[in-house]
Amino acid sequence: MRVTINGTARELPAGTTVAQAVRALTPAATGVAVALNDEVVRRSAWDSTTLGEDDRVEVLTAVQGG
Repeated sequence: MRVTINGTARELPAGTTVAQAVRALTPAATGVAVALNDEVVRRSAWDSTTLGEDDRVEVLTAVQGG
């Protein structure tokens, strides 16, 4: 299935979860937020939220610095 992650089209297997998509993008375990089709997905729902054809996912990671 085709989804857009952070503005880039990607082919992912059907049934891919938000958690799997996040792990494919970043090894960070904390400081990560996800929006699916412009709606924030709570971390507790990442494992149970599956992506669908043409979904738009934004994965944001916190950056420390000054």
